[in-house]
Amino acid sequence: MAQITLIRHGQANSGATDEVGYDSLSPLGHQQSDWLGQYLGDTDTRYSRVYTGSLIRHRETAQAMGAQLHAEPVIDERLNEITYFDLSNRMHEQFGLPMPTDRDGFIDHLPLVFTAWQDGRIEGAAESYHDFQSRVDDVLHEIAAGKGDALVVTSGGLIGMAMRVAMGLETGALARLVLAILNTSVHRMQIVGSGLALTQFNAVPHLERPDRRHAQTYI
Repeated sequence: MAQITLIRHGQANSGATDEVGYDSLSPLGHQQSDWLGQYLGDTDTRYSRVYTGSLIRHRETAQAMGAQLHAEPVIDERLNEITYFDLSNRMHEQFGLPMPTDRDGFIDHLPLVFTAWQDGRIEGAAESYHDFQSRVDDVLHEIAAGKGDALVVTSGGLIGMAMRVAMGLETGALARLVLAILNTSVHRMQIVGSGLALTQFNAVPHLERPDRRHAQTYI
């Protein structure tokens, strides 16, 4: 079975207040992605297949990684992120929980949103928690069944759900894990038996140099 390398997109427009405004890389996000592409080239890391979600930040990340991908990306909407701004706005409207403005705020906010979403208490959500988990499970098993190692450029929420699928995490642990996922971080999975197994989590070798550690960002 093929190995899947999951990449979280570069830093996006973290000052945005809606899905559309968030969906583009910041200048630092472009730089992070370029450095990752250079690292893949320097280590002669090659992939038979490349996939991205359809979001702008996914495609910009892949583009900034450059020719080191060695394959034209296949765009698959099943690799898109959850609509977190929509879920958060509904939580605000229905439960009075305001949207946080910094990472410290998200540490308390995200587990509450994920729990309410899993329990079906967020009315009008564009996608159910169960449907999100199912599409992540389906697309990753489909990619893993293909020929040759695959690179997947996606988002932190999807990577977190992939970890839940692989490791059977409860929702609180999933929420904490998502908060720890760095921009342009590298994660690896492969099929073991009939299920996915995690072989690497949250690596940023391209950002470990002292002059690049400032670029280790979460939002």
